[in-house]
Amino acid sequence: MRKYFILLFLFVALAFTNLWAQKISVNARLDSTVLKIGEQAHLSFEVSQQPNQKVSMPIFLDSIAGLEIVEPYKADTVKAADGHLIVTQHYVVTAFQDSLMYIPAYPFVSGSDTVWSKSLSLKIVQPFKIDTASNKIADIKPVMDPKFDWMMLLLILIIVLTMHGLIVLGLFVYRKYFKKQPVLDLKSQELLLPAHVVALSYLDKIKHDKGWQQGRSKEYHTELTDVLRAYIERMFNINCMEMTSEEILDQFRLMRLDQKSVYLSLQQILKLADLVKFAKWDATPDEHELSLMNAYLFVNQTKIEDEKPKEEAKIEEAKESK
Repeated sequence: MRKYFILLFLFVALAFTNLWAQKISVNARLDSTVLKIGEQAHLSFEVSQQPNQKVSMPIFLDSIAGLEIVEPYKADTVKAADGHLIVTQHYVVTAFQDSLMYIPAYPFVSGSDTVWSKSLSLKIVQPFKIDTASNKIADIKPVMDPKFDWMMLLLILIIVLTMHGLIVLGLFVYRKYFKKQPVLDLKSQELLLPAHVVALSYLDKIKHDKGWQQGRSKEYHTELTDVLRAYIERMFNINCMEMTSEEILDQFRLMRLDQKSVYLSLQQILKLADLVKFAKWDATPDEHELSLMNAYLFVNQTKIEDEKPKEEAKIEEAKESK
């Protein structure tokens, strides 16, 4: 009999122990009891439960008992020393009305067991006094034009100019030291000079090299005619680089009347060059020299000098006569 009594006692004790172990506890907490309008407070609900328990908790989206939720719901789970899990719901709340806020108890359900959180209160106060009697309706103020920021404009200009300078410097270094090319294009430099200056400088180079004396008669006359063709193209606006000698001479047919010697000089240069380049004519040293001399003559007789110095001289003469 005594044995059955002991077994019954152990059974009842085990049942009560299991029921107690499945019991959950809930704690609601606010980190402040008084808030100014617009300030924020932290509201949390802590649930202590077994690891395998399922607890249904209230979830709030926009507000809790009139308090506006500033930050969305966050949950933390921590394992306690006794093996229980502490699940905490965190909310950041605020209010914009001077009043006493009451937070009621909320249910937390686990199976057939329901545990209610404790109720809380929060006082919302106005930080300053509003004198409604002195307030008057005022006109709408005009749109204010901000002052122009000259320092910002100067800073932007400095940055833009610095970037352009770095780009130019980079191109200079790349072209000069990596590509081993002249920094400025030779053709671009020549366009800045008068046509006759460029032509005479090339004729001086041909005269100095004397290619016909080194067995390069064909190259000598090719260079000579190319210089004249480039000069004619810039000076007379005639696209003669692809023309034949006869077509070029036909462009200067009127020159046979006004400047016959100049026309004959050009004719001699082109005719002899064609014989040397295409008929393999063995020209004499005098013929080579004559072509070069006639090239100088053609450029010097057809060039257009800057008339500005003459005009300035006439002005000076007029001043002196007075």
